[in-house]
Amino acid sequence: MILGRYLPGVSWVHRLDARTKFILSMLFIFVIFMANNIYGYLFATAFVALSIIMTGLGFKVFFNGLKPLAMLMLITTFLQLFFMNTGTVLVHWWIFTITTDGVINSVIVFVRFMLIIMFTTILTLTTPPLEVADAMESLMSPLRKIGVPVSELALMVSIALRFVPTLMDEAQSIMNAQRARGVAFNEGGLIQRAKSYVPLLIPLFVNAIKRAIELGDAMEARGYRDGEHRTKFRVLKYTKIDGVAFAAFFIFAIGLFATRFI
Repeated sequence: MILGRYLPGVSWVHRLDARTKFILSMLFIFVIFMANNIYGYLFATAFVALSIIMTGLGFKVFFNGLKPLAMLMLITTFLQLFFMNTGTVLVHWWIFTITTDGVINSVIVFVRFMLIIMFTTILTLTTPPLEVADAMESLMSPLRKIGVPVSELALMVSIALRFVPTLMDEAQSIMNAQRARGVAFNEGGLIQRAKSYVPLLIPLFVNAIKRAIELGDAMEARGYRDGEHRTKFRVLKYTKIDGVAFAAFFIFAIGLFATRFI
């Protein structure tokens, strides 16, 4: 799983300010909903593909990141089939009805979900977790005036992002060890498969607690104190390429809106 992993590089996307990538990632989640036809989604797909190419990391890395979320995406897409009753009826069984509009809506949700995941993954792949935390702290700094612990929230998000790949690696190691002992995770029915994952949870939970304790001890040893002002080795600073990135995204948003009238 690539969520939370930073892959070093020298692309212009890597050189963007972390705040720029964070803001554009959040804006993309809202802007993608402007697409309402195939032209809009093709345009959005082309924009995401171009963004991935500019990272210099390759498409394979990003598609690998979709695998852990494949089941969630498929379940979400499947449920969308039954949320719309308009259009031509394709299948009707008991209280369930699948229509052409339901199928179209499911495809739209799947594509939208995939594009959002792939575009926002650019943030974590091209930005060190510490810079992500610094970006969040900088963007949320006005909330300090109303007593919001901005630094602590940013640190929590940074640690959470960093722990995701760590826990996935731990889970994979435990699964490999249990497979060596004869556990079959992919055999049997749905209930049987779910039961086979139960022995995985306890050691994974124990390891997560151990890592959390070790991290807390390491932070204390380095002088971290809750509520204290933290200095930064690398100061965030906007440059010309950040302006180019915002301009490019603005053009994309206008183009995506224009596809609504095709």
